[in-house]
Amino acid sequence: MAWRHGYTPGVRILYGVVGEGMGHAIRSRVVLDELSRRHEVEVVVSGRAHGYLKSLESDRLGVNRIWGLSLVYEDNRVRNFRTVLANLKGALVEGGWPENIRTFFELAERFRPDVVVSDFESWSYLFARMNGLPVISVDNQQIVSRCELPDEVTAGHEAEAQLTRTIVKAKLPGCFHYLITTFFYPPVVKPRTTLVPPILRPLVLEARPEEGEHLLVYQTSTSDTALLDRLRASGVECRIYGVRRGLRAEEREGNLRFLPFSDQGFVDDLRTARGVVANGGFTLLGEAVYLHRPVLSVPVRRQFEQVLNARYLQREGYGIAAEAVTGEVLGEFLERAPELRRNLSAYHQDGNRALLSRLDELLAAAPRGGPVPPAD
Repeated sequence: MAWRHGYTPGVRILYGVVGEGMGHAIRSRVVLDELSRRHEVEVVVSGRAHGYLKSLESDRLGVNRIWGLSLVYEDNRVRNFRTVLANLKGALVEGGWPENIRTFFELAERFRPDVVVSDFESWSYLFARMNGLPVISVDNQQIVSRCELPDEVTAGHEAEAQLTRTIVKAKLPGCFHYLITTFFYPPVVKPRTTLVPPILRPLVLEARPEEGEHLLVYQTSTSDTALLDRLRASGVECRIYGVRRGLRAEEREGNLRFLPFSDQGFVDDLRTARGVVANGGFTLLGEAVYLHRPVLSVPVRRQFEQVLNARYLQREGYGIAAEAVTGEVLGEFLERAPELRRNLSAYHQDGNRALLSRLDELLAAAPRGGPVPPAD
């Protein structure tokens, strides 16, 4: 649904989307649908996200593939050494960096953008800095560097928190403005920063919660067999996505139902779930909170951003944060689900209006060819 308020003359927007995980692409699609109604937009995106966004192409919106960083997961943790090797191979051996440079030179020649919007994507940001263009950051990660986080949230992960803060701060410094999507609201400590509710796709906005008996389970790791054992032992029907990739039809093993991914099917299973078992990825947590579904969140190890999301989920009374799904933890979650749903009933947001309205204001105010802000 389009948002309506003050008129903003059409501008040429270069929109960068990081390709690691699908959350960035899912929320960017919502924003791109709106922007392309009144502006000319060229998207640069890597990984699986390129295929997801390619279907948006029109005479006012182009989608360009670039190379981007990726993470290697195993047993619900990031494998740092294997990640480094995989990215070096992609950047140097397979020609990722030279191809990106060629793509951006071609874009500069034929498109000449007025402003850059970056969803945590570095190449579009670097292009903006090299060409004196304003950058509007739209992501959830910047909350780590631009807000004050309480000790109880970082406890036990202080070193990871500091490292993540350093990386996030260095990723997109000196943007014209930072729009941070979030379902929790720590104090903002940096200028040019606005906190807004999560970006929700139309299927989620149109969904109506109903009380069911099943658990929705979403996992990015395909090797976490311990989790499946715990779910099997619970006796509760579990509708599982992500563990068996490439499924074309449902596979059943007792109370476990392994399902092929479907947008409509996934949202239906989410809106009717007794609860959700997932990592700490922001997109699904934001959708679950909006639909008032309690979450048992087990963050991917060595990813502080997921720890932050999970701990704030628990702090707000919307779910439980855990290091692993044990029988005891799962039993507690199932027992407390009614209490958590009552807490969630107090959460409300007016669709995507807050973010889209603020973004429209920023596009109107962004300087054309003026000085860019210093890093802070």
